[in-house]
Amino acid sequence: MNFRFYHEKLSESDEYKDFMKKNPKAYPCSCFFILDREKAGADNRVHFDFLIPETKKMHSFKVNDKVELLDVENYDERPFEEISVDYDFNLEDFEKMIFKRLQEEKINGRIQKLLFSLQKLNGKSFLIVTGFLNNLGLIKATISLDKIRIITFEKKSFFDMMKIMRGKGKDKKEEGKN
Repeated sequence: MNFRFYHEKLSESDEYKDFMKKNPKAYPCSCFFILDREKAGADNRVHFDFLIPETKKMHSFKVNDKVELLDVENYDERPFEEISVDYDFNLEDFEKMIFKRLQEEKINGRIQKLLFSLQKLNGKSFLIVTGFLNNLGLIKATISLDKIRIITFEKKSFFDMMKIMRGKGKDKKEEGKN
């Protein structure tokens, strides 16, 4: 999946042109990519998210066979920085970095899906990666686009996450009893 290819497809669409004509101050604030490795890419997805600064409302363009504009509920209160769309990377290159790191860390399991979120924070561009493994494992990584390297990497288990969620709910119930 090439970033530039999908961005050009978006930019050439009537949906995008109409949206930008109505919202000239809207800017891209994130991109979301799903690489599906279970179905040989059949369920790959691409979304470009735009923020309208005046209304603080976010909209997402789903870019696959066609371009479709979707409303997005924004639950995050932080201001979203404008991301660059001047990239020409292939997500498969970052996928290879993740595979190599899995081997180095001796992490078992086969990747079923990889979710990539292109974001910018404090002027730095990152790909936030979440990978789902067939053994109920989960990997989380952050890739610096400035340095083209993994800067954080961790493996979690689905069961660890269940314990965390269960623990948080349990604490709230116990607080209510006192």
